[in-house]
Amino acid sequence: MRHFGQLSAAARDRLFHREPSEFTADSSARMLAAALGATLYSPATRPKLADDVLKQLHSGVVSMVLCLEDSIGDADVADAEENLVRQFADLHARGEELPLLFIRVREPEQIPDLARRLGPAVHRLSGFVLPKFTEERGVPFLEALTLAETATGHRLFAMPVLESPELLHLETRTETLAGITRTVDKYRDRVLALRLGVTDFCSAYGLRRSPDMTAYDVQIVAAVIADVVNVLGRADGTGYTVTGPVWEYFRLQERMFKPQLRRSPFLEVRAEGVRNTLIEHDLDGLLREIELDRANGLTGKTCIHPSHVLPVHALSVVSHEEFSDAQDILRPERGGGGVLRSAYTNKMNEVKPHRAWAERTLLRAAAFGVAREDVGFAELLAAGLSGA
Repeated sequence: MRHFGQLSAAARDRLFHREPSEFTADSSARMLAAALGATLYSPATRPKLADDVLKQLHSGVVSMVLCLEDSIGDADVADAEENLVRQFADLHARGEELPLLFIRVREPEQIPDLARRLGPAVHRLSGFVLPKFTEERGVPFLEALTLAETATGHRLFAMPVLESPELLHLETRTETLAGITRTVDKYRDRVLALRLGVTDFCSAYGLRRSPDMTAYDVQIVAAVIADVVNVLGRADGTGYTVTGPVWEYFRLQERMFKPQLRRSPFLEVRAEGVRNTLIEHDLDGLLREIELDRANGLTGKTCIHPSHVLPVHALSVVSHEEFSDAQDILRPERGGGGVLRSAYTNKMNEVKPHRAWAERTLLRAAAFGVAREDVGFAELLAAGLSGA
């Protein structure tokens, strides 16, 4: 699979200076973590889940979480597990390419149990999402995943969700982060990415952000994100991929503020209709939050509606200018450091301080591609919405 694979070859050639690379569920963990993109959540109770998975793949989704936790009622768990087993068997029998599939469980015991019940179809599963992750809760989950991997002979990744009150509360945050770090470091090869449960953070204080507000406008949430990235998102080889928080809105709400989405990028490519569509679906706030995610060290995003997927992917494409800067910084002859003017002649590229940024940028370029010099996110959105 590849990002923007739903577009025609001609459309990709028109949009990309360097197309997104192909990858599979067997690709390296580093590539998969960078390529997760918009991870779409779906309740495991959906009766036509296999059809839904394939439909989403064909519309551009490359990673999905099939949820047995908060998205379903307590009384529905057993039926949801049975449904998952049936749907995975169906997907396995069809033999088609699938997105990266993860199951979000409630308890550690579900991991080896589901891996066993899936039978041969377990090979279509990429791993498990581990809720409310702390050191105390996380160790049993990761031990269970290791047992399931050994029993099935199939590589299984973990994606812990950082959402517990202990992480949010100031008096316990430092030790909770230290415990999480100890735990994931012990199982580093199995941890694909860390996910942020911002809805649970808000819940602890009875808060809910409006569609006019990003997670970074809620200061108590922004503080936790900053501390998680500080401890777990470092670029010195010790860090992990940390994904962006969920955007909750997908239909028109009454606005208190003017739309945040500038008109000019869309007028330039005659895509004013695309801008209106985004505003009508409250996605202008999502676009701003995606930009803030990347500025704050987060990669990819949790999504609960298909309409969120394309904006996440369009804004993940590396611009031609970013690619040019990254390549210049990483040229072998620059190994000794120094400062150079960018090829776009609009900024300073300082080789040693900007090296980690450049390496991350080229990894994102491999996953999402590099746009042509005259192509911006408005063109990518327009092409994705039209399917052309």
